[in-house]
Amino acid sequence: MELYTAIGYAGSILVAVSLSMKNVLKLRWINLFGAATFSFYGLLLHAYPVFLLNGYIAIIDVFFLYGIYRKKDCFSLVPVLSDSHLYLKKFIDFYRDDIKKFVPEFSVENLKNKKFFFVLRNLIPAGLFVYEEISESEIVVKLDYAIPDYRDYKNGKYVYSAQNNFLKKKGFKKLSTQSSVKAHVKYLLNVGYKKDDKGQNTFVKILS
Repeated sequence: MELYTAIGYAGSILVAVSLSMKNVLKLRWINLFGAATFSFYGLLLHAYPVFLLNGYIAIIDVFFLYGIYRKKDCFSLVPVLSDSHLYLKKFIDFYRDDIKKFVPEFSVENLKNKKFFFVLRNLIPAGLFVYEEISESEIVVKLDYAIPDYRDYKNGKYVYSAQNNFLKKKGFKKLSTQSSVKAHVKYLLNVGYKKDDKGQNTFVKILS
């Protein structure tokens, strides 16, 4: 019976955790595992209402996850012509605390030769891409931020893969950035950066 109880607690905890997720994708995945676990718990105890209800919830999660992964998003990069642009300032102010979690040293005031681009996803400002030009062929990425609801790597894959032509047309061949934040480092490696042995916490991406 202790094993059954542990399974029940595990399912309950997963469902509770899922409801605290801001990211819809994470919410659906965790809720799926929680509901499936709790459904199995109900089956073990022959508590069929618990089994059926949570089994139904798990099926609904699978349905929505299928829709999320099947959906083709429309992306675009929109340049911000001035760092004093009202919406840009409001965007940074609104997400300032969240930005600091991934890029603690980010500050608009300290940037030189900076370029700002909103990453639009289905016409929604889902992220902000900021870089400094070091030379005609090299840039330093100062911020590659996705808002919580769209933090699923698709923004980054768009910027660094589909939009490679955009960067290459400008003559850029080398991208570099710095990070010591574990979650941010994981993201950088996922979108194709490599750790640079010459610089501490420095990551480099060569456009091929």
